Amino acid sequence: MIEKAKRKPGSAAAAGKAAGGKKTPAAATAHRKAPDKKKPAAAPAAPAAKKKAPAAKKARSANARMTAHHEPPADIAPYKKRKGEEYMNHKQLDHFRMILTGWKKSLMQEVDRTVTHMKSDSSNHADSADRATQEEGFSLELRERDRERKLIRKIDQAITRLDNNEFGYCKLCGVEIGIRRLEARPTATMCIDCKTFDEIKEKQIASA
Repeated sequence: MIEKAKRKPGSAAAAGKAAGGKKTPAAATAHRKAPDKKKPAAAPAAPAAKKKAPAAKKARSANARMTAHHEPPADIAPYKKRKGEEYMNHKQLDHFRMILTGWKKSLMQEVDRTVTHMKSDSSNHADSADRATQEEGFSLELRERDRERKLIRKIDQAITRLDNNEFGYCKLCGVEIGIRRLEARPTATMCIDCKTFDEIKEKQIASA
């Protein structure tokens, strides 16, 4: 009896081998119950991104307004020059005066809108993210206002040249700037050749 009891463990191992090396049901179950645990995916930091959205939206809005108001008004039809017409006659001068005064009026309205907006939106926010967004918006508004003020000064100078019959001629070489170039940039003071040479010279000085 003792010998048979001693041979039982060996007999079980032999039986397992005789079964063709197949795993017992208990071993197979244990194998199935021990799969590799996958690490849970990290949750995206959505709230932080949402807080930055208003500032980005205001930046895009401000840039769009800059582009719109820093260009001549598009509601004035281009001037149709007649054959043999004298350059910078009264009709042409009136045409450019209308462009410049309309442009200045649009810019002045935008300056007033900027001041009104900053006064009405000057409340103190308790949240630091809201304060940062407000400060960024004010910074964009102030930069826009500074650019508009400089552009208004250039428009006033162009109107002065109109009054003195100096409008439309290059300040360096004295040649005609051209109607189409002036319609694209009414504050231009140089012809395209002098302007190109001036830009090349500025680049060479900057790179030196």
